[in-house]
Amino acid sequence: MAKKITKALIPAAGFGTRFLPQTKAMPKEMMPLVDKPIIQRVVEELVEAGIETIVIVTGWNKRSIEDHFDNNSELEQKLLATGKNAELETVQNVSNMAEFVYLRQKGVIGNATPILNARHILGDDPFMLFWGDDFVDATPSRAQQLMAAYEKYQTPIMGGIKATKESDYKKYGFAGGEEVEPGVIRVNRIIEKPGSPENAPSDLATVSGCVLTADIYEPLLEAQAHLEDGEELHYIMGLERLLDQGVHVVELQNAVYRDTGNKFEYLKTITEYGLSHPEFGAEYQQYLQNLMNKE
Repeated sequence: MAKKITKALIPAAGFGTRFLPQTKAMPKEMMPLVDKPIIQRVVEELVEAGIETIVIVTGWNKRSIEDHFDNNSELEQKLLATGKNAELETVQNVSNMAEFVYLRQKGVIGNATPILNARHILGDDPFMLFWGDDFVDATPSRAQQLMAAYEKYQTPIMGGIKATKESDYKKYGFAGGEEVEPGVIRVNRIIEKPGSPENAPSDLATVSGCVLTADIYEPLLEAQAHLEDGEELHYIMGLERLLDQGVHVVELQNAVYRDTGNKFEYLKTITEYGLSHPEFGAEYQQYLQNLMNKE
């Protein structure tokens, strides 16, 4: 029987250079989605799926992430004294969602280094690896779909979304292999940014999160030992060394990928979230319509 997944890792040490100068002082993970930061949207998905412990690996300029998920007694007292009970409940819920563990990233550059940094906390348990500046809107949630696949196959599970345009092949990694059931591939090769559909092993882009097992640590250490000068350590390097043992990619169903680390995609996400906001969505839609009519 597969171990239950109760831990998650969110690497959040990047500089967010695509959003400079905004991210010079504010982490990209704290960019707002109307009234909550992106990383809170990610954390909420994890918690709703049953995650209890969330390890966030940060860098020197990411203290505001820790502050956001911490208790703020002065703010809470102010809200209580002014009768803002709904706002008080909101900020308390943010702090109480999960057990948060914070680490500073140390080691070589790359998105796999946080995995090695957190090894002593994650231990032998399977864990979710999600990013703090992108996510997927899906039903069931991305986390729930990945967990269900892990329970069935008991291997590392990558999330996949079908490419919709040729430029996707220049931005994402693609996995190919044997289709063991509709929408599920046992992976035998992964190609990062193949450049075109002709060079890709499938049309399934591996984006935005996965389930990893303790088997990933040694392959990552091996990959790290063989890095060339200036080469970054990527988690895919570890997965590639596990393909013979079994790695699956699952096409996420009813899914919309939100690459909020991209300026245009971020603006699109803000607009869609604004339109669906229960407080002012209808008014915002009318505003946009009026704005377009002026043109």
